[in-house]
Amino acid sequence: MQQLQLSDVEELVYVAIGALEARGQVPFPDAIAAETGLTEEELVVPLHELGEKNLLHREDSPLAGLDFGPRWCTSMLA
Repeated sequence: MQQLQLSDVEELVYVAIGALEARGQVPFPDAIAAETGLTEEELVVPLHELGEKNLLHREDSPLAGLDFGPRWCTSMLA
């Protein structure tokens, strides 16, 4: 099994999202930013990279008119 290499920032973001989920909080970009100490702009690249590595997936709001931004959720590894 191949092991993925994560940058320090990717690991920080991934762990932060997992912590938010474990506490029952929705991992919106603003919550992830608060958890990591990064700005929402600084999260764009690591979120994209983690999505490309299939470690995160983006969920858009299912309710029209109630869009608080995308939720970023950890993907379960097989």
